[in-house]
Amino acid sequence: MGATKLRSTASALVAPGKGILAADESTPTLMKRLESLGISSTDESRRFYRSMLTTTPGASEQISGVILYDETIRQSTIEGTPFPEQLQRDGIICGIKVDTGAKELAASPGEKVTEGLDGLRDRLSEYRELGARFAKWRAVIAIGDGLPSSYCIGVNAHALARYAILCQEAGIVPVVEPEVLMDGDHTIERCYEVTAKTLHALFDELFEQQAMLDGMLLKANMVLPGKDCPQQISVEEVAEQTVRCLRDVVPAAVPGIVFLSGGQSSKHATAHLNAMNNMGPHPWELSFSFARALQQPALDAWKGEESNFGAGQEAFHHRVKLTSLARAGKYTADMERS
Repeated sequence: MGATKLRSTASALVAPGKGILAADESTPTLMKRLESLGISSTDESRRFYRSMLTTTPGASEQISGVILYDETIRQSTIEGTPFPEQLQRDGIICGIKVDTGAKELAASPGEKVTEGLDGLRDRLSEYRELGARFAKWRAVIAIGDGLPSSYCIGVNAHALARYAILCQEAGIVPVVEPEVLMDGDHTIERCYEVTAKTLHALFDELFEQQAMLDGMLLKANMVLPGKDCPQQISVEEVAEQTVRCLRDVVPAAVPGIVFLSGGQSSKHATAHLNAMNNMGPHPWELSFSFARALQQPALDAWKGEESNFGAGQEAFHHRVKLTSLARAGKYTADMERS
């Protein structure tokens, strides 16, 4: 895949009205999510659940791409079609999570660095053969007493940029995710400061390592107070702070910013995205790459019961349609009840 194809794939992922479903939870993470609802986590139940999401009729009108986990990209849907092939048939671009997780950062207690660069070139080649056309790597930045350190931000920015250039070399669009976590009692002003510093470091590294900015996507957190902070913030203020931060830092060459939900409820994540798009036009497309914010209604409707397969798909499609409307600033809270 040459530069032109990378650009066209990146643009297709943030086409108007569309966004990305993140279905790349690791096996332990999905196990916790399923078992919290009394659903046994097995190879088959995880395959069934992800098949329910990825084969939802009509969802391709709002979903441009799906990020898969290593387990899933090698599996088939319940109808026997390999997941990448099924996505391609439906006009959805197949993505893959390629990092191997955040580990304790040496000499910096309370901070993490994401690993997975060893052998990444070969793994990307294999994933491309399996059908992947974009990838994701997540770094996590914690806010706390004296945190984050410049050291933590720097090593994670370097790894993200190295991952990005390896993806582009392999003909795969990198989705670059430096997540500033919501954990803690920090204010929205502190989140703004850390998010801006993290993004500055990231784009410095991307420039130094000669990444194609127009052949990648940024997966960003919204600027929010910590979940334990008593600060009361309106939907409009979250949108204003987030857009201002991104305009200060993110080059216009990047075709799109896809937001993570980061622990927000489905309604809050959708409302914030809607408010940001109402502030446009922006230099880049503002879209979504939600995991739980799209999946939770489907999980609640499915309950692990085969007979609820259709109900799960219906709940998922409704959530996807509302989130798609937020891309154009056309979402309202009244739609939640329809």
